[in-house]
Amino acid sequence: MKSFTDHFTSNANNPEFYSVFQQLQYGELHIKRDTASGLLAIIAIHSTRLGPALGGCRFQPYHSLEAAIIDCLRLAQGMSYKAAISHLPLGGGKAVLIKPNKTYDRTHLFRLFGQTVNELGGRYITAEDSGTHMMDMDIIRTVTPYVTGNSQQSFIQKDPSILTAFGVRRGIEAAVKYQLQKDSLQNIHVAIQGVGNVGYRLAKELHQHGAILTICDINPENVKRCVAEFSAKVIAPEQIHQVACDVFAPCALSNPVNTQNINEINAPIIAGSANNQLENLELAVRLKERGILYAPDYVINAGGLIHVYAQYYGKQESIAKENVNNIYNTLLIIFECATKENLPTTTIANRLAEQRLYS
Repeated sequence: MKSFTDHFTSNANNPEFYSVFQQLQYGELHIKRDTASGLLAIIAIHSTRLGPALGGCRFQPYHSLEAAIIDCLRLAQGMSYKAAISHLPLGGGKAVLIKPNKTYDRTHLFRLFGQTVNELGGRYITAEDSGTHMMDMDIIRTVTPYVTGNSQQSFIQKDPSILTAFGVRRGIEAAVKYQLQKDSLQNIHVAIQGVGNVGYRLAKELHQHGAILTICDINPENVKRCVAEFSAKVIAPEQIHQVACDVFAPCALSNPVNTQNINEINAPIIAGSANNQLENLELAVRLKERGILYAPDYVINAGGLIHVYAQYYGKQESIAKENVNNIYNTLLIIFECATKENLPTTTIANRLAEQRLYS
């Protein structure tokens, strides 16, 4: 593995990711390159203070190595905070595999990645994430025990997206209760940005509880499925944040709320499954000033982490669901403290996580 320092020295003209590394109080960053296979893997370990760093492995294209590193760093820090605020004995880590732009052998690629994980000796445990699935975890498991979400684990329901969506639905219920003073999702209008694995399951949860749905997705098949099953209204992806609704639910990739679109958001609540929903923390202040209640992403989407943690350590499935259900109460505490102290919800969530992570 190439060290972070070596890589930074060779890219001193682009120090942004080194600044992020320092600002986020990082522990380790590892880069593995194998030219023959096309493997270019980044593993960020933000913290192991509370336990091994558990976090998913993304497999997708990036326009540069620096962009992939920054994404990985921010995602891994989010995992630290997610574990801490969920009272899990885990640190935070993340892996990014940059998808090759040439023909590649997927099995060989993930075996090499698994060997890289194994070299870290258990400080990092990998799992599914965007672009990876259970079969990839099975491949990784042939070369390392430090992987969860594989087909050999005992849970009847092995897909973590189901508990993730359940947790997001409970989080939306908490936000609706607090912001709109409503105890039900009946006729609550939710605009879902992205109806892939988690977004689709969230749409199903919301539909079953009487919500009205507007959706978008870059994949036409995902859109068709939601229209057929949930009578969802469809809108173009670039317009979804402008929909006049009760809840804007980002369920796609990073930074759906940014400096370009924050003033166009037309919902009193933002609550979805996406990671890194805010382009920067200053936007949390802007949302508060606009009277928009934001459910911090690493709190509301913690269901997936709770699921894979329970799988890896052999916990009961019912206990995992009970812990995910508690997202409702955690968010209500955050909302109430934020109002009482006149602070953004992100400030309160970060403080609660950091008290456990650094105390």
